Amino acid sequence: QVQLAESGGGLVQAGGSLRLSCAASGGTFNTYAMGWFRQAPGKEREFVGCISRTAGYTYYADYADSVRGRFTISRDNAKNTVNLQMNTLKPEDTAIYYCAASKNTSWGLKRKENYDYWGQGTQVTVSS
Repeated sequence: QVQLAESGGGLVQAGGSLRLSCAASGGTFNTYAMGWFRQAPGKEREFVGCISRTAGYTYYADYADSVRGRFTISRDNAKNTVNLQMNTLKPEDTAIYYCAASKNTSWGLKRKENYDYWGQGTQVTVSS
């Protein structure tokens, strides 16, 4: 059983930056692919970015088109954390951001159904 805890959310002006972190415990972190999703009020939870697991595989990262070039996902297996650096934030980035862990190696990571564990989320609000 993996527990995930997000931090780093807050209020920022448009054009600003935030760095979200997700701390994992209770499992072998480097055997899980990790993802970030977000959910705005009245909308479905949507994919933001993912990073594959690194135990024995070359890792890769992928992003939603809406954030590619602005957001960067990284992982630190020594600290059991995954981070989401968000730059050039826009009001439409406002949402609750969730990190998630998947037992999949590198496929299907854009689909929330393929994740096994979820954090409680952290609020990101971007003012115009």
